[in-house]
Amino acid sequence: MSESQIITNEKLPNIHLPNIHPGEILKEDFLDEMNVSAYHLAKEINVPETRISEIIHGKRSITADTAIRFSKFFGTTAEFWLNLQNLYDLEEETNNHSLEFETIIPINIDDHKLIYR
Repeated sequence: MSESQIITNEKLPNIHLPNIHPGEILKEDFLDEMNVSAYHLAKEINVPETRISEIIHGKRSITADTAIRFSKFFGTTAEFWLNLQNLYDLEEETNNHSLEFETIIPINIDDHKLIYR
């Protein structure tokens, strides 16, 4: 593999993009694109409209239950919605606790015998 094909963190510019809540993706890439209202989505997937509104406004996470309902309605997978939420949550935690996480010292595997049972 040529050097130009290898990408490492050292070669990437330090660009910080905003963390996008999955509700924003739901609103812009699904509801707006399909001309579907939050009210209509809520009725079709049998959830309170407040659940959809809170997700859209970033005040609520997408749960497994909601992910399954979205997947049935939009023809996606539940994993798609859960992955969006997980990526968002990981980025939030990384941003909010980065200094604390930097204090964690990795284990030296050579110094420890790992026992698998």
